[in-house]
Amino acid sequence: MLLTSYRLGNLTLPNRLVMAPMTRARAVDGKPTASTATYYAQRATAGLIVTEGVHPNAVGQAGPFMPGVHTAEQVEAWRVVTDAVHANGGRIFAQLMHGGRIGHPDVAGHHPVGPSAIAARTEVFTAAGVVPAPVPRALSSAEVQDQVRAFGDAARCAVEAGFDGVELHGANGYLIQQFLSSSANQRGDAYGGSIAGRIRFAVEAAQAAVDAIGADRVGIRLSPGGKVQDIVEEDVPALYGELLKALPDMAYIHLLATADDEVLMGLRKAWPTAFILNPGGQIGPHAGTREQGERWLANGADLISYGRAYIGNPDLVERFRLGLPLVDAGRETWFQTEAGYVDYPSYQH
Repeated sequence: MLLTSYRLGNLTLPNRLVMAPMTRARAVDGKPTASTATYYAQRATAGLIVTEGVHPNAVGQAGPFMPGVHTAEQVEAWRVVTDAVHANGGRIFAQLMHGGRIGHPDVAGHHPVGPSAIAARTEVFTAAGVVPAPVPRALSSAEVQDQVRAFGDAARCAVEAGFDGVELHGANGYLIQQFLSSSANQRGDAYGGSIAGRIRFAVEAAQAAVDAIGADRVGIRLSPGGKVQDIVEEDVPALYGELLKALPDMAYIHLLATADDEVLMGLRKAWPTAFILNPGGQIGPHAGTREQGERWLANGADLISYGRAYIGNPDLVERFRLGLPLVDAGRETWFQTEAGYVDYPSYQH
C-alpha cells in the first residue's frame, strides 16, 4: 500500500511516503542555500516533502542556522528550492515552526516568548553552544493575536515562494504545543486554563493559515502526550479529541506515534480528511520501519511519514519498492556539517 497513489487536497501523490520535517541547521543568514535545493530535489520521489521547521517571524526562530519564510529575501531563496523540487516532479510543503520558549536572545536577537513565563527544563542551541533555556516573556492577550497572524502571513509567503502548502508545527514542545500543555501554559485568560482555552491558539493559528491560502494547502503536525522539551499534557484523549473537533477543515493532520495505539486510532476515527502517521514516534533512538508503515496503513492511516530514513536514503521510495537495504545516517552529520547532507547517493546496483 505504501507505493500506491493518493489524492491529497488538490495534489495527486504518486505514493504514500511523506518525507517528515527534520531540522538540518544549514541555513545561512536565515535563508536556505543552493545545497538546500539539491537536498530536497534529491528526495522528490517522496509522495510529499515537508521541510525542516521554518520560522514564521523573527521571534519564532528556535535555533541558529534555521531558515525563515517571512522576508522578501527568504521568499526568494526558497523559490530556488521549490523550483528544484518541482523540476524533479515533487511536491513540497513548508513546515511553519514557531519556537516559543525554545529559543535564546543570542539566536534571533529577540527574547523568547511563550504562553507563560515558565522556562523549559531543557537546553537550547545557540551559535556558541548548548545553554539552559531562558525564562520566556509571557505573551499578552494582544500579543497572542500577533503570533496567530504570523502563521497566516508566513503561509502567504510560503505560497509566494512556490510551496504547495504549509504544515503548522504543533508538536515537539514548540509554541503551539506549549499552549496545549498544562505545564507550559498557566494563563488565566481565554488562552489557558480549560481544554477549550488551551486549544484556542492552535485553532486560531490553523484558521489564520487556512484563511490565507485555503484549506487544501494546510496541515498540522501533533505529538499527543509527547514529552519533548519539558512538555506535560493532561488527559490526552480529551485534549486532542476536542482539538480535532475545533480545528478548521484542512488537508491533513500529521501525528507522531507518541500515544498508545488506542488513542491514535480514536483520533484517526475523529478526523475527516487525510491522516499522516509517523511510526517512529518521539524523537529518540528508533527510526520508523516499512513494516510499521504498512501496519498503520492497514489500520486506517492514509500516509506514512519517515524522517531519519530520508537522511541517508534520498531514493527511499525505490529502496522500499525493490527491498533494498537502507543506509543508517550517522547522528554526527544530522546538523550543520558539510558532510552528510547532499552526498548520500542513490542505491548503486
